[in-house]
Amino acid sequence: MTTTFDEYERVLWDGRADAYDRGFALLTARTAGPLLDAAKVGAGTRVLDVGTGPGVVAREAVRRGAEVAAVDADPGMAETASRNVPGLDVRVAVLPALPFADAEFEAAAGNFVINHVGDPAAALGELRRVLRPGGRLALTCWEMPGSGALGIVREAMDEVGVPWPDDVPVSPFMEYGERAAFMELVRGAGFGDVGVDPLDWHHVVDPEEWWESGALARVGSNGFVLARQDPATVARVKAVYDRIMTRYAVDGGKVSLPAHALLAYGTR
Repeated sequence: MTTTFDEYERVLWDGRADAYDRGFALLTARTAGPLLDAAKVGAGTRVLDVGTGPGVVAREAVRRGAEVAAVDADPGMAETASRNVPGLDVRVAVLPALPFADAEFEAAAGNFVINHVGDPAAALGELRRVLRPGGRLALTCWEMPGSGALGIVREAMDEVGVPWPDDVPVSPFMEYGERAAFMELVRGAGFGDVGVDPLDWHHVVDPEEWWESGALARVGSNGFVLARQDPATVARVKAVYDRIMTRYAVDGGKVSLPAHALLAYGTR
């Protein structure tokens, strides 16, 4: 049984890198451009991609001509990022401890990582430490409670009556997943010129692929909990999932899932 959120996260993501890269990363990739724009990342910028996952943001930063370093808490994710972005300086590190000197970066960007740390305020303090004076921070997070693309499997599990296990903790970031709270969190870490913008888009995907690459692949807490259920319960959840997905049907047998996120930015 895990005892802290950070310990749970290490178990949650262990061995999930390839599945995440094939599925959920296609959803979160949509915010890479706005994230780097907010961090003012361009040619020659020394930028840290924190929580790089499969390297989507790092790859876009390299494409822009930036000088990129990346970290991820999961060794498998770091390995996947190295494979996807040849030559990337990527290291395994768990916030709030980064293997870099003070004031080493002009920008720091984290795509849906702040909601995966046990102490968001401490993580922000560490990101501020490695930024130069005047350096830019940009972070995305999901709006809470999760809905659309983020919430369909959970909605199906709730309808079936799948209980949430006592040893699966809720993210400490849940209370910050709305605009005002996220803004105050970033300001409270000492950043100036703080703003938080909504990011809304639709993710078009085959519903069977979304089920296979997410829920059944044990990606995220919903998949983690579903993996503990017996086959009959999983089948009932799938039946409800199929019914919910009809709300989002588009041509070609696919679904168009709404996604709702927040982009916070500030200056060191």
